[in-house]
Amino acid sequence: MPDFPPLQNDLILRVARGESTRRTPVWMMRQAGRYLPEYQAVRAEHEFFDVVGTPELAAEVTIQPIDRFDLDAAIIFSDILVIPQALGLEVQMVKGKGPHFPNPVREPSELSRLTDDPDVHEELGHVYDALTLTRKELNGRVPLIGFSGAPWTLMGYMIEGGGSKNYKKARAWLYEAPEAAHRLLQKTTDVIIEYLIGQVDAGAQMLQVFDSWAGLLGPKTFRTFALPYLKQIAEGVKEAHPEVPLVVFAKGAHYALEDLVETEYDVIGLDWTMDPKAARLVVGERVTLQGNLDPCMLYGDEETIRRAVQDMLAGFGSHRHIANLGHGMHPDHDPEHARVFVDSVHEVSEQMRHV
Repeated sequence: MPDFPPLQNDLILRVARGESTRRTPVWMMRQAGRYLPEYQAVRAEHEFFDVVGTPELAAEVTIQPIDRFDLDAAIIFSDILVIPQALGLEVQMVKGKGPHFPNPVREPSELSRLTDDPDVHEELGHVYDALTLTRKELNGRVPLIGFSGAPWTLMGYMIEGGGSKNYKKARAWLYEAPEAAHRLLQKTTDVIIEYLIGQVDAGAQMLQVFDSWAGLLGPKTFRTFALPYLKQIAEGVKEAHPEVPLVVFAKGAHYALEDLVETEYDVIGLDWTMDPKAARLVVGERVTLQGNLDPCMLYGDEETIRRAVQDMLAGFGSHRHIANLGHGMHPDHDPEHARVFVDSVHEVSEQMRHV
């Protein structure tokens, strides 16, 4: 592992491990990206996947929000769809439409098109290089988070060919071709485990697994086609790096809390539709919770955002909570409203601890 500068702010890592701290740490999903004018300036000259694939540009974009806001973590600028790319599928980022697969995996018979046992370090070495460079350029200011998409969510994109409201083509596989679905999920899981271990080796100090479309599965289907693979990922990464906190964000899967708390993830992310108090009753102090302000709350005025932060922090309580949004930043968010969110978390959480 490269030699990195000493860490000056380990707040988020300590909270992930269950330690008490002077305030609640805060970061924002999609904090590096489209709502920032400095990011837009980079994108004016470079295509999306060129930024992802160029370590110097990825590092620059990752650090932009750290320079602007008093955040407690950076998250590497990349994309969950680099895994399908490593498996041999072409992915394009189409302006105004989002991710697009020109040739998705439509039928179980097409699984043979996917690369068997891809060389992850060869295919995704640009992410590792970006992590190492970013970690050095952060100079210990805050920890660096790495991430991956979850197997079910990636399967949805690979079969559907892009974004979808219901991912019905992918969900149909679960019932029409369950054996093929499990083969695809396992193949993806194996790559994800190797990818995440490599991210830690390259400099990531915390990892998050995004299961963005978990909420489209019912409880039984989730336990069959999502949970076993999420567990494998946590176990595989922890075997290699037991010291690195793991976060799982299964958006919309309210029913999954009890199952997820029994896995080796240290942190469970909640979306904005979930009640923090109810979640705390389920998980207790067994794990740290992360979230969950409605991103659309950032369209409100300063006082609205501050009140929302107060309510959120009161709901989670002052222990084992990482403040975040319930999903990512929107492209038309005002950066100054993001600043109000971050600063309010600092102020309110410190006040709560001194009451």
